[in-house]
Amino acid sequence: MSHQLTWQQAGENGEALRDFFMPALVDLGASVIIQDLQQRYLFVTNLPALWSGSMSAEPTDASIFGQEIADKLRLLKEGMTEHGQKGHIEFTVNSDEVYEFRVQAISCHNGAVHLVTTIVDRSEERHRERLLRALLREVSHRSKNLLAIIQSIALQTARYSVTLDIFLNKFRGRLYSLSQSQDLITDSSWRGAYFFELVQQQTEKYLPENARLIKVNGDNVLLTPNASLHLGLALHELIVNAVSHGSLAKSGRAISVTCHRVQANGQDSLEVRWEEGLPNLMRHADPRDSDNLKANFGSTVLERVVPASVNGKARYTITADRISYSLVFPLEHASE
Repeated sequence: MSHQLTWQQAGENGEALRDFFMPALVDLGASVIIQDLQQRYLFVTNLPALWSGSMSAEPTDASIFGQEIADKLRLLKEGMTEHGQKGHIEFTVNSDEVYEFRVQAISCHNGAVHLVTTIVDRSEERHRERLLRALLREVSHRSKNLLAIIQSIALQTARYSVTLDIFLNKFRGRLYSLSQSQDLITDSSWRGAYFFELVQQQTEKYLPENARLIKVNGDNVLLTPNASLHLGLALHELIVNAVSHGSLAKSGRAISVTCHRVQANGQDSLEVRWEEGLPNLMRHADPRDSDNLKANFGSTVLERVVPASVNGKARYTITADRISYSLVFPLEHASE
């Protein structure tokens, strides 16, 4: 807005102040108010639109900004009588507009002291700061959740490891699984991970030349970050079991991994299924081998940890010719 009080009205002192402050106006785009020590207006220019309509022939802080802001400005200015004294204060207006008032006492060439107030719109800057604080809180929250998952993995891995080497091998693999899922979550700006990508990422490391052995079908939903981490861990356990027990290499049959929307207990839900055929030579194995296969941390993750984390239910079965895993959980853990 054009100024309402001109430099000519400010007189000789105003001319000197103009030379001093005009570069700042150009560089900062700030509003400038010049007053004498009695807080009478000598010059004002470039007021924010919020207050520009309040200008009058004899403006005051109260008539322009309202009594509440004027009272606080008066207290800030009253102690400023000597050159160099300064202070600042911020006001939030209309809940989301933030303005900083910087007041400084300036002495002119004739010794007269004037109060120069610059007004800078800090709304965008403060908005960015609020977003940054919210992001940092979210990062802190997610980091604590991730640390809790890692702690659980460490405890459970130690429980089912008879040697340090076995513990380290399993623990590294599970941490790698978490890191892979976390990469997908980060790449999506913390929205989560798509099911198809999650399956691919958790299995391709173990099938570098046989990706065709994993067939993924169904709904490629976007899973929440929490569901992505835990389902990724379940997929890791299933593929590691498949590779380590040789069923993939021996049977040569593809593993079927599916995700479908279903109704469960009156809720819109997702059902994730893993169907793995066992080779003929394993069908005549001792039935106790199935119990041994499940009696490890993988079973704990698949049947307890993962379903509990997404408020779902899981079923993990090993028969003479098949390994099946089914996880059903509310759709609230996924997005369209």
